[in-house]
Amino acid sequence: MSAIELRSGGTPAAYRPFPTALKFSLRNQTRNRLAAILLVAFVPIWYLLMIAMAGHKPLSFRMYATGRMLSVDGGHLSLISAGLNALSMIVGFAVFDAIRKTLRFDRRLVFAGYRQSTLIAAKTLATATIAAGVAAYAALVMLVFWRPGPAGWLAVLGGYAVIALTYGAFGLLLGVLVKGDLEGFFLIIMGGLFDTFLQNPLGNPLANKPILEYFPSFGPMQFAVSGSFAHTALWGHLALGLAWAAAFALGGLIIFRIRTRSRTHPR
Repeated sequence: MSAIELRSGGTPAAYRPFPTALKFSLRNQTRNRLAAILLVAFVPIWYLLMIAMAGHKPLSFRMYATGRMLSVDGGHLSLISAGLNALSMIVGFAVFDAIRKTLRFDRRLVFAGYRQSTLIAAKTLATATIAAGVAAYAALVMLVFWRPGPAGWLAVLGGYAVIALTYGAFGLLLGVLVKGDLEGFFLIIMGGLFDTFLQNPLGNPLANKPILEYFPSFGPMQFAVSGSFAHTALWGHLALGLAWAAAFALGGLIIFRIRTRSRTHPR
């Protein structure tokens, strides 16, 4: 038999700790009460405030991704932007807080013989799961205020899922990078506010300028708006958002591996 010993179930010994690591990662990222309150209460209140302030005035603007002029309901457009904004802060905050609190314990687990690859895989999957769940909730709540149709709603859901994954990865990166909670919270809140606010043509007349291509929410916003208003699926722009998520996650996991590196060689 090979060096990787198998049990009766056929599972390699190296992978048996993964379910436990995943369970703890999910628990740590979901037990933050403030994040849960923000999700359940803040999202619908935020939608309500945005639709009340924006109203239902018609808005015409040039869609940067396609070059087409769109005439849309300004309130509905603001709902998309509000959802992206809420998700960036809630998911980023929840993941950052969980990573910060468990980093020392993760280091002890590695010193005790836990594989770094197991912890990395568990944290990555947990972040993706939380992002998908929170994005689905935000997209469902939006239906109370606006029903864009099945294809349009799926486009919004896709944009929401990618922005949640992006800022979840950003929270992971900050959790292993910054030294204090205040710095991390500030970067997530201010980064999310500026990033998503500038993408909304209703609040920012310059929302079709080339510089905005380099913001993390550009791809998800273009995908959601194009799919819900122009009935066009911009998969390349959704992939652009996923590239931001992958870059943040890769940077965070590399730093996590360095900071939890054991000085002893595995047997």
